[in-house]
Amino acid sequence: MADDKDDEGRIKEKLIATKQKWARDGRLLTGMPGDHRAQRLPPGQREVTNWPVLDLGIQPMVTAKRFRLEITGLVENPVTFSLDEFMALPQSDMVSDIHCVTQWSRYDNHWQGVAASTLLDLVKPKPEARHVLFTAFDGYTTNVTRGVFSAPNVILAHSWEGQPITREHGGPVRVVIPDWYFWKSAKWVNRIEFSAVDKPGFWEVRGYHNEGDPWREERYGEVKPG
Repeated sequence: MADDKDDEGRIKEKLIATKQKWARDGRLLTGMPGDHRAQRLPPGQREVTNWPVLDLGIQPMVTAKRFRLEITGLVENPVTFSLDEFMALPQSDMVSDIHCVTQWSRYDNHWQGVAASTLLDLVKPKPEARHVLFTAFDGYTTNVTRGVFSAPNVILAHSWEGQPITREHGGPVRVVIPDWYFWKSAKWVNRIEFSAVDKPGFWEVRGYHNEGDPWREERYGEVKPG
């Protein structure tokens, strides 16, 4: 068991180091950002029909009993949902494309879950809550602005193509933010925090762009101290 954990740690460290080098070197950048959303396929991307699996080498086992979604920070009504409580919220169906920073895009993904707008209406963020930080069960974090999270196509999804989202793809519940690179769509989401200040997440402090707009090819930014 200890050897397995050591192997997982080495895999994670190697992956992180590789992607930090990509950020420093500007790998995958075409230098040709297109007009904002003028084309369906963002610059530097290629269409795929499968759904590649990308993670930090660790896929947490989040059972229905273990699952909790906490929405906290600068909100009028902080809440914590069990999986049954989350599934009892008003449900939405959405179709969207996804774009990974590693240059693949997948069209027409069918999602079922709870729209971000439903959660916003429920928790009522305070006016000064301009930023959102997602935390996952594996400790991963990523950040967006409240405006990005408020987009009508953002959903906390539990199902994809009519089936529960698998563990490898972030089930039982993951964030889906279609208009940004997919690292912003946190898998295995556990906590959503509303804040007055920006809190860059795991990849953002390791060289990835703080925004992540695929049509502007915002793959990388400045490497920030960890």
